[in-house]
Amino acid sequence: MTIRRMKTYAGAQGYVYQYYFVGKREALLDDPAAPATEFIFDVTSDRKLTYAVSVFLPAQAVAEWTRKHGRPLSDAEQYAAAKLRLFRAFDEVEDLKTHGRRLTIDATLLDESLTSLGVD
Repeated sequence: MTIRRMKTYAGAQGYVYQYYFVGKREALLDDPAAPATEFIFDVTSDRKLTYAVSVFLPAQAVAEWTRKHGRPLSDAEQYAAAKLRLFRAFDEVEDLKTHGRRLTIDATLLDESLTSLGVD
């Protein structure tokens, strides 16, 4: 049995979310975001209903970041970008369960997110 560490985030929309990281995998070949890495989080805002939110990090965005910075992204940096994308959705999407279950990180957002963490 896996014990997951539930974390809390107070979003700008007024909701307090609880979430945990489920895992990551390569996006399915027929997924519109493919090729990409899919980071999966379980999320709840009411402690009753938990739903999955997928954050897709396309290979093209990673390749562009690598070209720009002259080095590959580490796994920890990729996870950090996915988590920051999730937080951004917590802040910006009013009904995450309905409108925020599939999130994508484009090259601009990837660069902005990692720059905010001091990653170069």
